[in-house]
Amino acid sequence: MTPVAFLTILCLGVVSAARSLDPSLDAEWEEWKTNYEKTYSPDEEVQKRAVWEENMKLIKQHNEEHDQGEHGFTMEMNAFGDMTSEEFKETMINRPVSNLRKGKRIQKRLALDDFPKKMDWRKKGYVTPVQYQGRCSSCWAFSAVGAIEGQMFERTGKLVQLSVQNLVDCSQPQGNLGCHGGTVAGAFQYVKDNGGLESEETYPYERKVGPCRYSPENATANVTDFMILPVGEDVLTIAVATIGPIPVAIDASHDSFRFYKTGIYFESNCSNISVSHSVLVVGYGFEGEESNGNKYWLVKNSWGRRWGIKGYMKLARDQNNHCAISSAASYPIV
Repeated sequence: MTPVAFLTILCLGVVSAARSLDPSLDAEWEEWKTNYEKTYSPDEEVQKRAVWEENMKLIKQHNEEHDQGEHGFTMEMNAFGDMTSEEFKETMINRPVSNLRKGKRIQKRLALDDFPKKMDWRKKGYVTPVQYQGRCSSCWAFSAVGAIEGQMFERTGKLVQLSVQNLVDCSQPQGNLGCHGGTVAGAFQYVKDNGGLESEETYPYERKVGPCRYSPENATANVTDFMILPVGEDVLTIAVATIGPIPVAIDASHDSFRFYKTGIYFESNCSNISVSHSVLVVGYGFEGEESNGNKYWLVKNSWGRRWGIKGYMKLARDQNNHCAISSAASYPIV
């Protein structure tokens, strides 16, 4: 049976534009529109401004609480500021069913004491630059491609940016839905079945679904199999320490995640079971003393370099599988 992915379509929230807008934010609003190249019709401008102001209020309140020691991370306004929570989830977050039956399962092995306290595969040359998925729920493809890129670097010594678009256009037979969601397992299965994957250079990303244009002569990478990790942060630690960047799925459905800026992300409402977004774990570490609950996963996202820490985030580690970080982890064999 092939992995299947579904996208949960949520009703759009309606924001009343009748309430008065805050004139003290006029300059900030205009600057934000310029920075993110936003243009609206007159009617749309009022509605989007109202949503933006509500999000700005949320961010400022969070950061004030952070300054008082209530949170370990900060938030900032970004490109998603004119979306309601419902619009954001519909546009940017897909809900993959983590049904990873095709890959072989690996068991826990060795002891955590045998592995380094910190790891960052970026420093070892395994990680390509952060990209922006756009208004396309292709996070699953970015996550899968990042893992294949790392394993190909391990095998060849050359870091080549691989084609996300190839997966978006061509892996529907493996259960993926292009810009409407998918699974990393389905992506791995496609490359295995297809016998290859093109590079970004020959098959560039378009932020939309198109006809499958895979050319075997342009194949740059291959997957011979893929492995599924048992749930557990100790297992994920061993995998990240010894294998390379590992694709995972997490609960990214909260406004705090959408507007994350810096620090160790911990959201009290984050699920440790359900997932909604695929990312790539490229390392782990801790801030200050390791024993003080300051451990984190280093996560690469696909929302561009203007989100988070230049496209990355630190997510709380060893906190009861926070945001379900270890619930749907796997890796390819190339």
